Amino acid sequence: MLNVIWILLSIFLIVIIFLPPQNSGLASFATKSNLLGSPSSAERTLNNLTVIAITLYLFIAIELNFNQLN
Repeated sequence: MLNVIWILLSIFLIVIIFLPPQNSGLASFATKSNLLGSPSSAERTLNNLTVIAITLYLFIAIELNFNQLN
């Protein structure tokens, strides 16, 4: 189960990191849509989501490595 979550987080982070900056990718989505609120709050939400995903990724990677030691 942790392997599946780890792989999904990996894919999510790769997609977020490789999206083109400014005026395209998530930035253009945030300015065209009210789904996430104002553009500044959308950017803040995406930044927070990225930090949470990175943290979860690291914790799961550490846990999987400890499981392989046993």
